[in-house]
Amino acid sequence: MLETGKPLVLENARIIDPATNMDEAGSLIMAGGKIIAAGREALNQGAPEGAKVVNCNGAVVAPGLIDIGVNVGEPGAEHRETLESASQAAAAGGVTTIVTGPDCDPVIDDPALVDFILRRARDTAIVNVLPMAALTKGLKGEEMSEIGLLQEAGAVAFTNATHPVTNSQVLLRLLTYARDFDALVVHQAKDKDLAGSGVMNSGLRATWLGLGGIPKEAEFMAIERDMRLVAMANGKYHARIISCPQSAKAIRTAKEEGLNVTAGISINHLTMNENDIGPYRTFHKMSPPLRTEDDRRAMVEALADGTIDIIMSDHNPQDVETKRHPFAEAEDGALGLETMLGAGMRLVHSGDISIMKLLASMTCNPAKRLGLEAGRLARGAPADIIVFDPERPWIVEKDKIRSRSKNTPFEDETLTGRVLTTIVSGRILYEIDA
Repeated sequence: MLETGKPLVLENARIIDPATNMDEAGSLIMAGGKIIAAGREALNQGAPEGAKVVNCNGAVVAPGLIDIGVNVGEPGAEHRETLESASQAAAAGGVTTIVTGPDCDPVIDDPALVDFILRRARDTAIVNVLPMAALTKGLKGEEMSEIGLLQEAGAVAFTNATHPVTNSQVLLRLLTYARDFDALVVHQAKDKDLAGSGVMNSGLRATWLGLGGIPKEAEFMAIERDMRLVAMANGKYHARIISCPQSAKAIRTAKEEGLNVTAGISINHLTMNENDIGPYRTFHKMSPPLRTEDDRRAMVEALADGTIDIIMSDHNPQDVETKRHPFAEAEDGALGLETMLGAGMRLVHSGDISIMKLLASMTCNPAKRLGLEAGRLARGAPADIIVFDPERPWIVEKDKIRSRSKNTPFEDETLTGRVLTTIVSGRILYEIDA
C-alpha cells in the first residue's frame, strides 16, 4: 500500500474523464490526496521528485466509481454485510465512494445514527462512505424525518429505500420541505396496491412459472404521479430505479418541462431480463422485478439518450436464511459492488453504449447530483482513481466474493472488464495481483 502523501504517477495509460469528455493517451499525477494533472498535460509535466511511478501498460485510468445504491447490514444485520466488508467489495469493483441506504436496524432516521455510520466508516471502511437518511421516520411513509438536522449531521440525500411513500400529501410536503434545504429526494416509485403480492414481472413468463406478477403500471403510474408532485413543490427528485419504457417517457417529459429530476437504474435491469430467473433462481428476485427483453433494450436506449442519468449496483446482500426459499418467499436483492463495472462493460462490448457514457453514469453524473467533488480528473479533485482493463475477462467465483453474502446473479459467469487497481485519496487500496 502506498504511504499517505507520497506522489503517485500512473503512466502509459488511456485517460478517460467523462466530466470533460477526455479520452487520450497520457499520464495521471497525484499527490497529497489530490489530482495534480491528467492526460497529455501530465505527460508533458513529468513525474514529481520521489514519486512512485506505475506503468499501466495501456489500461484505462478513470475516476473511481460512485455507487449510490448500496445496502449495508450494519447496524442490525452485520451477518449479511458490514461497512468494512462492503468497502472491501467496493474496492475490488472499482467503487471508491459508496452511498448507503437508511434501511438498517435501527432505521437511519436520527442525526446520531448518521453520525454513527460516518464514524464507523471512518474506523473500518477503506473507501468513502456517505449515508442517505430516511425520508420518513421508520420508513413508514407517514411522518417526515428531520431533514435539516439529518443533513447537518452528514446525510447526502433522503430516501425511503424500497418503501414507497404512497400518500401524495406526505410526499408533496417532503418535496417542499426538502427544497428549502436544497436536499435531494430519492424515491422508489411503486403503487403497492397494484403490485399486490406479485413477486416477478407480470406476463406470460410469470404465468408459466405459476408466480404472481407485478405489472409495469405499478411503477410508471407512480412515476407519473411523482412528476406532478415535483412540479407542484418545485422539488429536487431522483427516481431511484426505473425499469420500463413508460417510466422513461415520464422522466423524459419531466426533464423537457424543466423539472429538477434525474433517473437511476440498477446494472441488473440493464443486463438481465425475466428469462434469467430460469427455474426459480432466487438470486434474480429483485425490486423492481426484472422485466422483458424489450423493456431491457428500452432502458439501454434511455441510458444512451440521457433520460437515465445514473447506474447503480443496487447492492443488497442476503444470506442463505433469506434466499434459500421458494421464489415467492425469498427476499429481494442481489450483490452488485464487485460486478457493476464488469457487467456494464457488456453494454460497451455489444456496441449499445460508449465507454464514456457508461463511466459518466457511474462517476460524474452521481457526483454532480449529490454535489460531490469526486467523479472527475480535474486538478485539485480528490485522487479517487481506478485502473482497469476493458478487455480482460474474469469469472465471478463465489469463493472469491468479498461480500459476507454470496447472492450474486452473475455467479460462474464470465465478465469482460477487470479492475486492476483502486486508489482512494491517492493511496493504493486494491491491486489485482496484490
